[in-house]
Amino acid sequence: MGCSDQQCSAGNSGKLLSIQANASAPPRDCHTEMSETKHNINAKDYIVGSIHTPAGMIPRISSKLKVRDYIGAFRVRWGIRRGTYHVNPGLYAVGTPNEYSDVLVTANYKLSFDTVRKNLHGLNKWLLVLDTKGVNVWCSAGKGTFGTNELVNRIRLTSLDKIVQHKRIILPQLSAVGVAAHLVKESSGFTVIYGPVRASDIPEFIQSGYKTSKEMRRVRFEWYDRAKLIPNDLVYNLRYLGLLLVFFPILSGINNDGFSFRQASEHSGFLSIIILAGYLSGIVLTPLFLPYLFFRSFSSKGFLVGTIVSLGIILGKTFDFTVFNIPMMFFLLSGISSFLAMNFTGASTFTSLAGVKKEMKVAVPIQIGSGVIAAILTILNSFLSGK
Repeated sequence: MGCSDQQCSAGNSGKLLSIQANASAPPRDCHTEMSETKHNINAKDYIVGSIHTPAGMIPRISSKLKVRDYIGAFRVRWGIRRGTYHVNPGLYAVGTPNEYSDVLVTANYKLSFDTVRKNLHGLNKWLLVLDTKGVNVWCSAGKGTFGTNELVNRIRLTSLDKIVQHKRIILPQLSAVGVAAHLVKESSGFTVIYGPVRASDIPEFIQSGYKTSKEMRRVRFEWYDRAKLIPNDLVYNLRYLGLLLVFFPILSGINNDGFSFRQASEHSGFLSIIILAGYLSGIVLTPLFLPYLFFRSFSSKGFLVGTIVSLGIILGKTFDFTVFNIPMMFFLLSGISSFLAMNFTGASTFTSLAGVKKEMKVAVPIQIGSGVIAAILTILNSFLSGK
C-alpha cells in the first residue's frame, strides 16, 4: 500500500544523473521461492506460521515489527545494503483471513512491506506482494514494475481466485500510474479498488466501506517525510564530495612555478569548508525548507539556498577574501547546492519524469558553467597567491 516510505529513498538521485538507469535488485519470480536460501532477508523474522487454503499452504506473517526490522530500516535509510532490502513476492496472510477477507497489494521493498503489515495489526487480511525488484510502490509504479502485467501474473501464480470468493483487490493510490484497472479486470476477473496514499489510513478506509476521504487521497510530503530521505542522499553523494575535495585543492596549488603542495595545503581548508557548505545546502537545507523556497524548480531552490549560505559566510567574515575567491565561493557553493537539490526530485512525489528532463536541459548547463567558472577563479586566485 501507499505508505510513509512512498518516496524513492535510494537510487533515484541517480536517475537524474542517468535517466535511463535502473539499478534494481535481481528479480524474484514467484511465491514458491519463499524458502530460497539465497534470500537476503531472514523470513523467520516475520513469518510466524502458515494457513491452509485450497491453493496450498500460505505463510502467515506477524503484524508486529521486531528490533531487527527497525535496525534494518535505519540501516537502509543510510543507504546501507539498499539493493538487497526486499522480501519474496507472493501471497501472505495477516491474522487468520478466510475466503471473504480483503486482499491488499504492496511492493516487495522491505520498508513498504513492514509499513503495511504493521498497520494491519488486529485485522485478518491477505497481503499480495508484487515483484518490484525491491523498489517502493510509487517509484516502481513509475518504472512499470508495479504494473498491470506483474499484478495479473502474481494473481495467477498465487491462485488467488481459489483462495478468495470475492473478486476485488485493494491497491495503493500511488500505484495507479502503473496499473490499468480495466486490463486487470479483463485478464484476471479481479476488480481494482484504489485505497489511501498512506498505509496508516488502511483501517479507517476499510471501516468506511472502502471509501477514501479527501485527506486520505492527499499526498503529503512534510518536513518529517523529507528529513527521512536526507541520510541516504548524504551517503549516496559522497563520491561527488570526495572528487570535489580532491580536485579543487589541486587546482589551488597551481602557480607560476608549476605546482606547490604547500600552497594547495594552505587553500584546502577554505575550499573544503566551501564544498561542504554546498553539499549540506543541497542535501540538507534545501529539502528541509523546500516549501518555503519560492522557486518552482528544485535546481533553482538549491541555487537560492547556496546563495544565502554564501552571503552568510561573507557577512560573517569567516575568511580573508580576495577579489577572486569571493565569486569563486559563490559559483562553487551555489552550483553544488543546485545540482544536489535537483537530484532530490527523484525523492519527491511532486515531480514527473517529463518535468525532470525539462528542468535538466536548463539546469545542468548552468551547473556545469558554475563549476567551470569556479575552477577558473580558483586557478587565478592560486596564481595571485603564488606571487
